[in-house]
Amino acid sequence: MGYLLAAEESFDIKKVWNDIVTFFTTKYWNIILFFAILVIGIIVVKLLVKLIHGLLRRSRIEKIGQSFILNIAKYVLYLILILVLLAVIGVNLSGVLTAISAVILAVGMALQSYISNLASGMIIVSMHMINKGDFIAVGDVTGTVRDINFLFTTVNTTDNKKIMMPNSTLVNSPLTNYGVNGTRRVDFTFSAAYESDVEAVKKIVLSVMASYNKIKEDPAPFCRLKTLNTSSIDFFANCWCDSADYWDVYYYVTENVFNEFKRSGVAVPFTQTEVRIRNDEVKMPVEGDKLPDRQEYIRKPEVVRKSKSPIAKNIKKITTKISEGLSDKDDE
Repeated sequence: MGYLLAAEESFDIKKVWNDIVTFFTTKYWNIILFFAILVIGIIVVKLLVKLIHGLLRRSRIEKIGQSFILNIAKYVLYLILILVLLAVIGVNLSGVLTAISAVILAVGMALQSYISNLASGMIIVSMHMINKGDFIAVGDVTGTVRDINFLFTTVNTTDNKKIMMPNSTLVNSPLTNYGVNGTRRVDFTFSAAYESDVEAVKKIVLSVMASYNKIKEDPAPFCRLKTLNTSSIDFFANCWCDSADYWDVYYYVTENVFNEFKRSGVAVPFTQTEVRIRNDEVKMPVEGDKLPDRQEYIRKPEVVRKSKSPIAKNIKKITTKISEGLSDKDDE
């Protein structure tokens, strides 16, 4: 607040306006200089903007990032041109710069969250964290990126929900991009009974994977016995596919392995509970004695113990002598 008051004191809009009026009514040669700088400045700004645009087009920055950087550069260049023109007129730039700084500070404090999202959007675009069409997971949100701007990123979930996530959430949270590398590994766990032939189970799983044209041959599909559980043996298998085909491959392999297990007689274990009914007599524990009747509890009086300390003995002797002396006086 003090900074804003100082800016208000140093920047007097009436004084600036009077300086401009005085300039255009008295300094004719400076007017020519003013318009010359204005025309040349506009031409220079446009040339610099074109140069920056050309450099951005040759870079790896996304189009949305190029547009943002180009707009920022354009605004900064025009702001510099305006400050130069004000200096030619004779306006005190220290007050103007102080006022501009105060406005920027006030706006920055009011739009702090938006500025955070804006900075995060620049980071996302410049570092190529995600692109349109990528399948990502951020926290509880999983879906396909549909749009990226400098405040929000739009994601379509697998159940066709449109979620607009603040860019700061993507930057500050663990982000999983499933589509950035183009291919994905699909992992499976299949359980079979202990009586099953290990080699036969492996052959079934690999044959199912080999039958689907969306599964890549290199790297080759994999299947090995992994875990010996209490009621089953578990096989770990995986294969590779394009990121867009992940769920097609997952469902195809799962369904067809189950069907091939049934067709080949491979038992699929499941949790079972065995119940046995006993016909023999169950002997109960011997019955104990009955509870006694309630009896009234009588608390014994506390016994006050005589103190055997020497101090107590001395006090007793003194009190005895005093009582004897009083009795002798009464007799006299």
